[in-house]
Amino acid sequence: MNSHVFLGAFIVYVIVMIVFGAWVSRKSRGNGDDFLLGGRSVPIFLTIGTTVATMVGTGSSMGAVGFGYANGWAGALYGIGGAIGVLLLAFWFAPVRRFRFMTMSEELSYYVGANRWVRNIVAVLIYIACIGWLGAHILGGGLYLSWMAGIDLTTARVLVALGFGIYCVIGGYMAVIWTDTVQAVVLFVGFIVMAIIALFEVGGFSGLGANMDVAATSFLGIDKIGLIPAISLAAVIAVGVLATPSYRQRIYSGNSVGSVRKSFVITGILYLLFSIIPAIIGMATHALNPGLDNSNFAFPFLATEILPLWLGLLLLVAGLSATMSSASSDAIAGVSILLRDVYVLFTGHTPSARKVVGLSRLALIATIGLALLFALTSDNVISYITSMIATVMAGMFVCGVLGRFWPRYNWQGAIATLIAASATSLAVINVDSWSMFWGNPSIPAVLVALIVGVVVSLITPASKVTPEQALKIIDDERERMELEADPAEAIGAKSA
Repeated sequence: MNSHVFLGAFIVYVIVMIVFGAWVSRKSRGNGDDFLLGGRSVPIFLTIGTTVATMVGTGSSMGAVGFGYANGWAGALYGIGGAIGVLLLAFWFAPVRRFRFMTMSEELSYYVGANRWVRNIVAVLIYIACIGWLGAHILGGGLYLSWMAGIDLTTARVLVALGFGIYCVIGGYMAVIWTDTVQAVVLFVGFIVMAIIALFEVGGFSGLGANMDVAATSFLGIDKIGLIPAISLAAVIAVGVLATPSYRQRIYSGNSVGSVRKSFVITGILYLLFSIIPAIIGMATHALNPGLDNSNFAFPFLATEILPLWLGLLLLVAGLSATMSSASSDAIAGVSILLRDVYVLFTGHTPSARKVVGLSRLALIATIGLALLFALTSDNVISYITSMIATVMAGMFVCGVLGRFWPRYNWQGAIATLIAASATSLAVINVDSWSMFWGNPSIPAVLVALIVGVVVSLITPASKVTPEQALKIIDDERERMELEADPAEAIGAKSA
């Protein structure tokens, strides 16, 4: 009986988000900048809301709770890594807002003379990463909905994909950031209430260690998972934040450099405080039922089997808010890359402004469909995310850092960086002893990519394209998307 109530609540919630998203985006001008970046004028409270909602996504809800169920206080490492990542993003990369980039591949190519090879390679990698992130969100949300609503896993994943996909397609970026902000409030309230009730059920903090390996109750679970794997887990999440295109979109769409930086600092602090909550929920669930076959079911088990129905419904909404808010952001970021960079790779020109919104909607449908296919191939959220980040995104992280802070970095070094990171990650994944030592491939992938990028840049000629020339190349390529809609608006946008 309760399963029907949960499924009904999910459907009602999705309908409300779709209607709300359509309503808040009704005044959009209908051009590409509006649909994909919210007109580059997103105020600080919306930037905070959408960034918080994106941060508290599938990994830090179902994934981190499941990791806490299996490894105790190590469940907090996800949040700690994420907080470090967003704080570094605030101080290292918020200033790139003034360059008016539209995609992360534009930004990374700018650092190396607007090189077309770098732009193309990064664009493909980022699009793959966006599909990977989307797959993770659909994977986690599907597991969660399947358990709570009593439906088969494939149907649950399809419903989750449709849930966030519809309001993305209808309303674009403005629908995403407004629904994210609402969902941020819902998920914060839901998770905090859940942690408090969970602590009450097990008799307070002293009861969290019941039925659990004593090593898992050590500081950050280091005695259970090991020091290097613990550092690796926090590092891979930080790298993910620093190289994930949806967070860069928050920079490009923000109202100003100052607005972006303040919102990221506030988000980082909130997320650091939040980091302990998934660990508490996971450990409490283990104390109540140490025999779950899949640790990823810790969150829905507590919501459906332990808590009263009304609270379970609240947590259903909170958990799915976490999944859908992050998924919608990655979907929009993926489409921005697809239309701004991948489209150019195959056609030689950007789409005209009059076609961008229509093409964006078609691209959203295709991107979410691909991610759904990826999600059907895995059942472990944390391993899926960490492997994907290390393989696809470690190189982009190194490219961003070297490009931002080392003027000698060139396009040859950037390509070498990307290849070295992916090759190292795949090597670590495929050698069991290396995987056991490191925990995940993030640290060796970053270190090797950093060394290779520096060495190759030093032994090859320095770029002859100045930063000013590189920026002009990128601006000129983007001009068609803006001018063909309304020349007056485009001129005004350029001065923003």
